[in-house]
Amino acid sequence: MSNENLTGPELGALIERVFKPRPEDTALAILIDLPDDELVDNPEWLERRRLAAGWARALSPGRDGHGLDVSLICYRNVRSNNADLPAAGWRVDPDHVPDHVNDTDPRRTVGFDQVLTGNQLILAPTELSTTAPLKMLAPRFGFRAATMPGFSTAMVPALRLDYTEIDRRVRMLKERLDRSRGADIRFLVDGGEEHRLHLDLRHRTAHASGGLFPEPGVAGNLPSGETYIVPYEGEIEGDPTTTGGRLPIQLGDEVVVFDIENNRVAGVVSTGPTSDREAARLSAEPAAGNVAELGLGVLADFGIQPIGEVLLDEKLGLHIALGRSEHFGGQVGPHQFSKPEAVVHQDHVYLPQLQPRVAVASAVLEYQDGSTEELMRGGMYTIDFGT
Repeated sequence: MSNENLTGPELGALIERVFKPRPEDTALAILIDLPDDELVDNPEWLERRRLAAGWARALSPGRDGHGLDVSLICYRNVRSNNADLPAAGWRVDPDHVPDHVNDTDPRRTVGFDQVLTGNQLILAPTELSTTAPLKMLAPRFGFRAATMPGFSTAMVPALRLDYTEIDRRVRMLKERLDRSRGADIRFLVDGGEEHRLHLDLRHRTAHASGGLFPEPGVAGNLPSGETYIVPYEGEIEGDPTTTGGRLPIQLGDEVVVFDIENNRVAGVVSTGPTSDREAARLSAEPAAGNVAELGLGVLADFGIQPIGEVLLDEKLGLHIALGRSEHFGGQVGPHQFSKPEAVVHQDHVYLPQLQPRVAVASAVLEYQDGSTEELMRGGMYTIDFGT
């Protein structure tokens, strides 16, 4: 990890820019998840907890400047990205952060309902993503949250970007997706093997995630810079989804080609050990094969490079997610998985640094009036964002 970090004044300025705190906003909670015997610690996770503790220490002395009481809350990891949060966590001293869930003090237990009602602002630099559960809980409790799964100091430059301009661009993309009825994506594997995927975008509204959360009841990623939409999943009686085709994803060295029918993975048409594992996994957990998101990131145009962490990498270009979707306005939620720890929303980002064998040759939007617009060619945007 880089040694770059945000100073106390920079943290205060970031909170002011991202949340636009109001007079009634009196408290901010920083959430961190803890390793256990099933999901063991790693160096990046340890560094992230120390980073969060440092933020809590840096912000507390500045209370007179930002007007917020700052607390550090830890909880047992939930075993998979975007699984529901536990019922309770623990308040911890930033100078004595536990490295294992067994090291927590039961006398400092606090219910998550209490955390979410008592803190109007939340930062969540966790190992496993909290985006889905916090998106679902924010309207109920009225907090706003910046979720930062996998955050590292390598992402600090992305926090210093002009988020007013980023927000403008993602809103331009939202306007296009909102009036689209479909997207046609053409993939090339190893420069020659072609696969086509159609995404049904009817009956859906896109979301613009520009890294600004001024209104209560919302949660989203930070760093940010994407527009995303859930393809129509066919929930309206008599109106089936038209999402279908082939979706290639490079997993390790192997390209797994998923056959998509009715917005779900219907099978794996490629061969190899990874393909076999994916076929078995999705046969046992069909909801994990739901086409849950088309995402369009914009940060690559600002000079940001991928670092191998989805939180940042998905903000750089086109990505497609499989799994849970109800937190984005879809129909697939935790109840459709076999157990809480099986719940997943997994993004797959199409950048040459991350999937060198798979390229987005083109992406074309079909609008409700029947017209079309080429959105991307060769993995790059072809639309004019202006200045």
